[in-house]
Amino acid sequence: MLAIFGRKKITESQVADLFVNHTLDVVDQGWPVVREFIIDSAEFAVAPEIEEEDYGKFLMIILAVNFSYIPKHFEAGVDREIIRKSVERFAQIFDITPEEFAKKLKDYKSFLSRVNHPSSKMRYSVPKGIFFKYHLNTYQEDYFQKLNTPNPIFLKNLDEVTRHFIWDWNSFKEKFKVKELTA
Repeated sequence: MLAIFGRKKITESQVADLFVNHTLDVVDQGWPVVREFIIDSAEFAVAPEIEEEDYGKFLMIILAVNFSYIPKHFEAGVDREIIRKSVERFAQIFDITPEEFAKKLKDYKSFLSRVNHPSSKMRYSVPKGIFFKYHLNTYQEDYFQKLNTPNPIFLKNLDEVTRHFIWDWNSFKEKFKVKELTA
């Protein structure tokens, strides 16, 4: 119910539902744009070959980054409950156990931290994660290929395209107040 002079109150479970459904919708609609951007990128010597159906790695990169921001925007306990419920929902969607999904998520977070080192800003790990998970180095000019590093112009441009996949939790919290429900 919307308060007269306040934010709409929603439960942790509703936050998880919104997060899961919205993220899946945005990735489903946005992946073709990201894929086309990569294929058409002038920074590659040869156009990368990425299958239209191959959005799973992209989805996991986006999920890992978005999950990493939840504890920064919600109180302790509330954040864990939102994460737990979101993990359960994603696991059900992907027909795996919550433990398997949590491990996959942890592996992606770890991978993104490594490829983004020394930066600790997870948002910037998205283009680097895409670069390495989709093996884009093989399509680069010799100079960058030998360095095994992404062309910085490509990274900057891809960051512009992918920044819209990161949840704006500040805006979310301006509209909604999370009320805790005890199980």
